[in-house]
Amino acid sequence: MVSWDSLLAQVGAKLAEAGADSRRLFHGRGRCYPGLEQVCVDSFSPALLVTFFEEQEREAELCEQLWQLAEPRGYLGLATQRRYLPGAPVDWPCGQPVMEPVARRGDLKFPLTFARQNVGFFLDIEPGRRWLEQRVRERAGGEGGLKLLNLFAFTCAFSAVARAAGEVEVVNIDVNRGVLKRGRENHLFNKLPLKGIKFLQLDALREFNRFDRRGPFQLAVVDPPTRQKGRFDVNENYEKLLKQLPGCLAQEADLLVVLNSPRHSEAHFRELIGRADSRYEVVERLPQNPDFPDRDPDAALKMLHVKFRK
Repeated sequence: MVSWDSLLAQVGAKLAEAGADSRRLFHGRGRCYPGLEQVCVDSFSPALLVTFFEEQEREAELCEQLWQLAEPRGYLGLATQRRYLPGAPVDWPCGQPVMEPVARRGDLKFPLTFARQNVGFFLDIEPGRRWLEQRVRERAGGEGGLKLLNLFAFTCAFSAVARAAGEVEVVNIDVNRGVLKRGRENHLFNKLPLKGIKFLQLDALREFNRFDRRGPFQLAVVDPPTRQKGRFDVNENYEKLLKQLPGCLAQEADLLVVLNSPRHSEAHFRELIGRADSRYEVVERLPQNPDFPDRDPDAALKMLHVKFRK
């Protein structure tokens, strides 16, 4: 029988820490906690979200114990998402449903949709958002203006963070019209000006010539899905995309290049970037979000700062 003790201890300790920002309270998927690999707990105050990737013994008991920790901290409800069932259904076994949950990041808020497998905001890539925030603050206001290309933009959190950090034009590219609509709503929800912010429904690889002339871009975020059926596969398409990208970059550009595949090592990723164009220089791998420990660093999310010079 699996013991929940280490999970409950970690969640209790993090709940006791000050701060309202959304964060992962327990990350089983990194395989650092034997027997708990299929459970994650996220704080989207005032909602707590428990995700089960496989059926667990005593799920209801765990939720009740988590609720005993969370309710005194001001949480209103605990939701469960069961990824192992068709449609990844969500229910609220403790407290009351939080009808309009949000992810909180400083002064920014991002509306969430618990009813979908991807709720609309990725917590693990926060070091990348901080990296972009710093780059914008350093470079905004320079001669000629600052432009950011956000590929595979999803709900455009990078765009919102960049616009909140300083004066920057952003081109958000995603093949999914629905997530771009949510991206626009994220900007409006945070009262961020939309002037200079574009939301383009395009295939980043196949329709490159429809956005390349909107540059040159001094900043770029490349965060593709590992595999999107019929659209993108990191094995087949990542290097091709990086070969095209210099066509729209400035004389000097800083890129955040991301790979979320446990099957590809950091060394493989660096080799791929080097093969794509010799003018890319990997500056560093950004540190992991400490809320997402992983037994194998090569299996964890890989975020590389890449410098490009023509």
